[in-house]
Amino acid sequence: MVKIAIVGCNGKMGNFVAQAAEQNPETEVLFGVDAFGTDKYSFEVFKSFEEADKKPDVIIDFSNPSALDGLLSFALKNSVPCVICTTGYSAEQVEKIREASKAIPVFYSGNMSLGINLLIELSKQAARVLGSEFDIEIVEKHHNQKLDAPSGTALMIADGISETLEQEPMYVYDRHSYRKKRSKNEIGIHSIRGGSIVGEHEVIFAGHDEVVTVSHQAQSKEVFAVGAVNAAVFIASQPAGMYDMGKLLSSKI
Repeated sequence: MVKIAIVGCNGKMGNFVAQAAEQNPETEVLFGVDAFGTDKYSFEVFKSFEEADKKPDVIIDFSNPSALDGLLSFALKNSVPCVICTTGYSAEQVEKIREASKAIPVFYSGNMSLGINLLIELSKQAARVLGSEFDIEIVEKHHNQKLDAPSGTALMIADGISETLEQEPMYVYDRHSYRKKRSKNEIGIHSIRGGSIVGEHEVIFAGHDEVVTVSHQAQSKEVFAVGAVNAAVFIASQPAGMYDMGKLLSSKI
């Protein structure tokens, strides 16, 4: 049984993680950490790691970049693996995460969905097979409250595909100012914002007289919580180092 500490347990994603951990027969929540505290859970919730008097097997973090220092300090002091799902870190903070991974296992991914990471692996395989004969376009759709464009996941997909190509591609985000034919080394990335779309990503490989598409739809944010709990089970038994969904998927194949 993997005992989990949830950072940011009061938030929407923290709540989903608590539910996912409860439903997973391999996990249980030992305690939560949230600056506002709460009594809505059956497990104890501390306002900071300084109050925590228990040692979990894994920490799952869906909180805020400001919580990173306290999280890493506790994890390093107690040799606890971390699944870090928070986004918006500065370059300096990302370096702190990488430095911590030299001493403890750290699972760090821009998207915790197993499905989207499988899409990335399938897209990489398609790019290897189809090569430069097919044009590659990525379309991402999200709700109308999302601030950034393109999505971090769309860039993850593009970066994954780029690793497999012989020629370094150029990312093109908008074509309205272009008055020329599409070049072969482009990867087009397009953003759609509307309604309550949780997240949809499609990768288009367009060749001569044929088109191959790979797509993924997230119906709710719960899929990211389930992915985080699966990551916690995976990383609990790993040595120190940096891990992501690609390595988790490899362990399942």
